[in-house]
Amino acid sequence: MDSQNTRVLFGTDGIRGVVNRAPMTAEMALSLGRALTYLLQTDLCLTRRPKIVVGQDTRLSGHMLSDALSAGIMSQGGDVFSADVLPTPGLANLASSTRADAGVVISASHNPFQDNGLKIFDGQGYKLPDETEARLERLMEDRTLLDHQRAKSEAVGRSWRIHDAVGRYVVALKATFPKALSLEGLTLVLDCANGAAYQSAPAVFEELGAQVHLLGVNPDGFNINRGLGSLHPEVCAEKVLEVHADLGVTLDGDADRAIFIDHRGEVVDGDQIMYLCAMHLKDKNELSRSTIATTVMSNMGLELALERESIKMLRTAVGDRYVAECLRRERLNFGGEKSGHLIFLDHATTGDGTLAALQTLAVMKTTGRSLRDLAGLISLLPQVLISVPVAEPVAAAAHPKVTALVKEVAERLGRRGRVLLRPSGTEPVVRVMVEGEDEAQINELARECALTVASVPSLLAPTPSSHVASSSVEQCVSNGS
Repeated sequence: MDSQNTRVLFGTDGIRGVVNRAPMTAEMALSLGRALTYLLQTDLCLTRRPKIVVGQDTRLSGHMLSDALSAGIMSQGGDVFSADVLPTPGLANLASSTRADAGVVISASHNPFQDNGLKIFDGQGYKLPDETEARLERLMEDRTLLDHQRAKSEAVGRSWRIHDAVGRYVVALKATFPKALSLEGLTLVLDCANGAAYQSAPAVFEELGAQVHLLGVNPDGFNINRGLGSLHPEVCAEKVLEVHADLGVTLDGDADRAIFIDHRGEVVDGDQIMYLCAMHLKDKNELSRSTIATTVMSNMGLELALERESIKMLRTAVGDRYVAECLRRERLNFGGEKSGHLIFLDHATTGDGTLAALQTLAVMKTTGRSLRDLAGLISLLPQVLISVPVAEPVAAAAHPKVTALVKEVAERLGRRGRVLLRPSGTEPVVRVMVEGEDEAQINELARECALTVASVPSLLAPTPSSHVASSSVEQCVSNGS
């Protein structure tokens, strides 16, 4: 990698860590605020104070980091517009609609309350590219430069409050749902994970006419993602069965992705959701270039099903920002990740769980079919995912012993499957993914790859539970049923 683009603080989705431990400290947030403001001043050649919108989820530490970030922005001569609690996609929308120069959301997505993070958007609502994040890191390290450029007393920035931020976002979301349709007669279970969408998402579905049963709408600073949300779809599934709902939608802490539950209480794979949305756009002649973008994690079954419908699929690195970059570069309008991040570029610049639910509901209403029926239109190949704890994920995945085995496994699978080793950008793990037609075979191959990763002693995470056979290793088998 080019040393000029090497990042240490920024990972796959912004800066993330345990609060009050480096790097997730108030001092870091202040430094980031200063660096971002200076970068905007120099890159945009502004003759006015930079305008930066700041939002957060419901974590206890949100205000601490928001205040520190805002202090850094104002000390460098920028103005802060605070949206307070707002989903990540809502902040991106607000940054664009208010003609801001940038937006920052303070959230650690699906992580527990003790973690937090910062994601930065440009004035159009898109996440920053790797090279810009690398420049920000270098600026944060150059305190001499920032101190020299510190705003004079009369040029210190101001702080403003956007009082109707949630209302603006709700209006924008409802505008994406076809005017000829309503959600009347539909029963929905909605799990907001005690996160950022606890106000906006219920308002959207209720105002469009759905009967909504709510979970996770009482945040207290500590309970975000706790036993609810996208990591615990079984809670939503149980409620769907209890109230005989048509479907369930479960969001994560910052509501940029959604997991769907059908009326039988079964989770619908994100690749199946992508397929039915892509087909709906194609049927309306609204799928740009008959192509979608998704990541290397999407199932081969999706690719084969789309191919049969003359729809091309482009793969990117993991992360919805890489999907968004591909969409813009290739002039496309739809893509996403199997994890539930769906990007409808005609309506939004980033993954949005509430928007994804609205578009999925539009397909159901238009076709008159249940989510289970629609999901059944595509068959996915069996897939195994094992997460192996390591101290240095990138080095572990690149170890010669590991790469040699991966090559051998790929040859054994041939064109009937694939293998992928991916160092996580947010956790100290290497994710081993194998998929193919024979479930027994891919289980064996995935286990072999995971054991090989774990057999490099110098790279194992310093914990007695870090061996592959331990309960700390996550294994997920999906057969697309």
